[in-house]
Amino acid sequence: MKESQGASGLILNESLLWEKGKKGRSGFSMPRRDVVPSPVDEGLTGDGPDLPDLSEVDVVRHYTRLSQWNFGVDTGMYPLGSCTMKYNPKINEKQAALPGFAGAHPLLPAELSQGTLELLYRLEQYLAEITGMDAVTLQPAAGAQGELTGMLLIHAYHASRGSHRSKIIVPDTAHGTNPASASLCGFSSVAVQSDEKGIISPGAVAALMDEDTAGIMITNPNTLGLFEENIQEIARIVHAKGGLVYGDGANMNAIMGIVQMGKIGVDVMHLNLHKTFSTPHGGGGPGSGPVCVKDFLAPFLPVPRVVYSEGTYRLSGDLPQSIGRLQAFHGNFGVMIKAFCYIMSMGGEGLKRASQLAVLNANYIKQSLKESLHLPYDRPCMHECVFSDRLQEAEKVTTLDMAKRLMDYGFHPPTIYFPLVVHGAMMIEPTETESKEDIDRFIEALRAIVAEARENPELLKSAPGLPKVRRLDETAAARKPCLTG
Repeated sequence: MKESQGASGLILNESLLWEKGKKGRSGFSMPRRDVVPSPVDEGLTGDGPDLPDLSEVDVVRHYTRLSQWNFGVDTGMYPLGSCTMKYNPKINEKQAALPGFAGAHPLLPAELSQGTLELLYRLEQYLAEITGMDAVTLQPAAGAQGELTGMLLIHAYHASRGSHRSKIIVPDTAHGTNPASASLCGFSSVAVQSDEKGIISPGAVAALMDEDTAGIMITNPNTLGLFEENIQEIARIVHAKGGLVYGDGANMNAIMGIVQMGKIGVDVMHLNLHKTFSTPHGGGGPGSGPVCVKDFLAPFLPVPRVVYSEGTYRLSGDLPQSIGRLQAFHGNFGVMIKAFCYIMSMGGEGLKRASQLAVLNANYIKQSLKESLHLPYDRPCMHECVFSDRLQEAEKVTTLDMAKRLMDYGFHPPTIYFPLVVHGAMMIEPTETESKEDIDRFIEALRAIVAEARENPELLKSAPGLPKVRRLDETAAARKPCLTG
C-alpha cells in the first residue's frame, strides 16, 4: 500500500502532577487580600488539600502532551459502526457558545428565555417533519434514556386503555440496550430471529404477537446495516393485535431526509442528536435522545412542554396523562443548539444528500473488502457494513488482532464483536463526512492487514506497536481490574 498515515513520532511520557510539582511554584499571582483571613474549617489541619504546586508552563505542557495521546474524529477517520461519529462542523460549536445561549439558566422566567424556548420549539417541529411524526420531546439525555421514554409512553398508553401487557418483541438485530429499556418498564423481552437475509420476516413476528404483547422494538436500519424492508407489514401485524411499534432511530444517519418513519407504521421512536445530527459523542457525552410520537401518544409526553400562543413561548405542565419529568430541566441544551444549527445549515436537500453519501461510502467499503474479509450478508447495505474474521481463522488471527493492528496504520478501529448475530463481527461505518481518498487509505490498510495475517500472523497478535499504549492484557483486566487509578 501507499505510505501509511500511522507513524511513531516523538510522544513524550508524562509523570503525575504530584511528581512534577515543587513547593512554592505557582502559575498565577493571587490578588492582594482585602479581607481578614478566616479558615474554611476550624478543624482543618495541615496545609489544606493535597494539590500539586505547578508553574504555568508545567500545566500547559502537561495537557498538551496528554492531548497528543488522544485520537478523535478531529484527528482522523473514526469508523465506529452503530455509533455514527461524523465530523462536527465548527460553526455548530460557535453557535452553541454564544453568550445568550451558553449563559442562559434553565430557571430564568419565560419572558427572559424567548430565544432559547423558540429554538426548542422549532427543533421539535423540524424533527417531527424529518421523521414523519406529530410531536416531540427533547428531554431525554441520550439514546438509552430515549428508549426508556419510548417504553414508558407505550406502557402509559396501554394502561390508559385498561390493558396491562407484559411482553415486548425485540429482534436479534436490535441495539443491545433495547431489552434493558423494556425491562425497566416491566416488560419481558421476547426475542425474534432475523432471517437468512439479515432482516425480520413478518411470519416470525406474527407467530409471537398476541394480546399480551405491548409491541415491538425494531432498529431500522438494523445493526447489520440493513433496511428492514418488511416494516410496513410487521407494523400491520402488531397493530392488528393492539400493539405499538417502537423505532430505534440511532441509525437514522442512513435515512434522514429519505424515509419518514411515521408514515411506514412507527408509532414512537427516539433519535440520537449526538450521532445523526452532527455532534459526535466521543469521550462519553453529552448526548441527546429526543423522542418523536404520533399524535395519539402526545398526551403522555414528558412535561414541561414548550408551547406557543399569542406571540409568546412558554413552558407548560398541563398534560394530566404525562409520564412526568425525565430530568431536572429540559435536556442537554448545548447538543440541541448544534443539531438545530446543523439542520438549518443543511436544509432538507442537504440532509438527504448526507444520507445518500453515508450509504454510498458504506457500500463502497463493502464492495472493496468483500474479497479480503468474509461478508456474512452479501447484499446492498445502508450506512454501515459488517464483516467477520472467518477467512483468517486458518492463521488463528481474530477480529481483535486486526482491529489492534489498524491503529498502527493511523485509524481508529471499527466496532468489533457486534452485532452478536455475526461471529467475529467487524462493523464499519465510514459516515458521509469522509472523502474517497481517506476511505481508500482505510481500505488499503485493511487489505495490507489481511496480507500480514497470511504472511506474519504473529505481528498482528502483538499489535499495536506504534501508539503510546501497547497491547493490553484484556483477560487480566476483566478478571483483576485496577479500580484505584
